[in-house]
Amino acid sequence: MTAGRVRSRRLGMTTVIVALATGVGGTATTATAATANPATPGTTATTPAAAAPSSATAAEDVDYETWQRDVRAIIDEQARPYIEERTAGPSGEKQAIVLDIDNTSLETDFGFTFPQPPVEPVLKLSQYAHDRGVALFFVTARPGIISWPTEYNLEKVGYSVAGLYVRHLPDLFQNVADYKTAKRAEIEKDGYTIIANIGNSPTDISGGHAEKSFKLPDYDGRLS
Repeated sequence: MTAGRVRSRRLGMTTVIVALATGVGGTATTATAATANPATPGTTATTPAAAAPSSATAAEDVDYETWQRDVRAIIDEQARPYIEERTAGPSGEKQAIVLDIDNTSLETDFGFTFPQPPVEPVLKLSQYAHDRGVALFFVTARPGIISWPTEYNLEKVGYSVAGLYVRHLPDLFQNVADYKTAKRAEIEKDGYTIIANIGNSPTDISGGHAEKSFKLPDYDGRLS
């Protein structure tokens, strides 16, 4: 599949997990991606309506450049100005940003290489925030078996990882949205103020425990 087309959601996620786990000599375990719905009410940013495919068969016809443009619009026009303002002066807080991984922090469904490339607008925003003292936490539905290669990948492409939360065996029986909400609550209990939560699925941003949430495009669940 060329870089300009999206893999089907199930195939893309399975390929990533198998490749990562195999690459470190592990036994591959796949995580079931949650079914995505339209953006939840109250989120700061939503997928541009004009970009959403009109049928299920359109999943393979999402153009890479279109996806990049849609992501950049949300990050540069909405998330960046907010984070610039929120971090402008000393606050006395331990500030944090929580990020999803697949097609939020790393490119997952547009071909496969390892390390997987970063989603550039998100990486640049994360680096800017980190330079201002903001801690970066990653909360993902990926299984614990690929925790190490996932963290290696994130750091290799330029992210500073304050914490990585993956799903271990007990978490696999929990609803993905509830699991991610619980992990954000844990980060808050450690004394952090989560100033922004960024993901591309409704399960990434529902449940609160963040001042602002920014939803990147998943085209009605067609991206993992």
